[in-house]
Amino acid sequence: MGVLDGKVAVVTGSGQGIGRGIAIGLAREGAKVVTNNRKPGGASTQAYDKDSMPAEDYEEMKSLAGDAESTAEFIKSEGGEAVACYGDVAIEEDATKLIQTAIDTWGRIDIVVNNAAGMGTGGITQISDEDWDKMTVTKMKGAFHTIKAAVPHMIEQGFGRIFNGSSDAWIGLPGNDAYSAGNAGIVGLTYAAAKELFRFGITVNAYCPQGQSPAHAVEYNKMLRHVKEMTGQDPDPALLAVVEANHGDPVNLGPVLAFLSTEEAGYISGEVFALTSSGKIDRYVYPHTVSHAEPAADAGYLWDVADLAGVFKDTVMGEGYESHASKQAWS
Repeated sequence: MGVLDGKVAVVTGSGQGIGRGIAIGLAREGAKVVTNNRKPGGASTQAYDKDSMPAEDYEEMKSLAGDAESTAEFIKSEGGEAVACYGDVAIEEDATKLIQTAIDTWGRIDIVVNNAAGMGTGGITQISDEDWDKMTVTKMKGAFHTIKAAVPHMIEQGFGRIFNGSSDAWIGLPGNDAYSAGNAGIVGLTYAAAKELFRFGITVNAYCPQGQSPAHAVEYNKMLRHVKEMTGQDPDPALLAVVEANHGDPVNLGPVLAFLSTEEAGYISGEVFALTSSGKIDRYVYPHTVSHAEPAADAGYLWDVADLAGVFKDTVMGEGYESHASKQAWS
């Protein structure tokens, strides 16, 4: 008897990696799952050029590759229920078809996990328009499309759980500007949708996952090389050891999303959680103002520029201020 018995979930980008792990994890708790990726076959082996990377990176990636059908078959081999639905959720018709597959197959849609994303690296002067769209459009439009398609059904049911896959990069990761922007957009969408839908019994939360995946095998190793080129030194070994320990079997992410999908967790919405495959759960604080200043009323609500140096130093920024931009994320 699982905590999600009777519930139906859609997990985008679940052919491999993080999405596959989450789909399997939800199925093990009783959910019926629609698995998804863009097309049959290992998406990563189709997206990456073997000759563009070290041989060991390619072999690691290939060993982790899969598609929606292979994930669905694995779930069924464990006694669960699953069906594969191919399509690109950045295309509205494909996203609508995905949600409709859940309705047509099992009569309802309870859980949507927006995991599909495009990964990559690159500083602000290196990113092409194509790479920008890959790392922003797929993630944000995909989440928007599936939410838009699922919400009317969830409102009718009086129940829904929406999870938007983001990344810790949403706070800004140097050398990864497009990836940071796309994930920050997901957090903004999560905050807005959560406020809009809470009254209908629908929760919306974002998760920033760490786990083993084909893309991680390629992009993480590529990023390490890029960081070394950018800084002239290897990233802190102690930091790398923690990162690598957290990128284990992504099935371990399943229990957290399963709990947040229960009736009991219905009070939790509009949150951003960092989750690792080693079991760590961190919650980001909701953004709020930390200082305030305004001109004197008799000044006509216009600052005297000569006064602003003191206002910023003493009031707006405060004693001991240190710019976030001065801190190297990979040192």
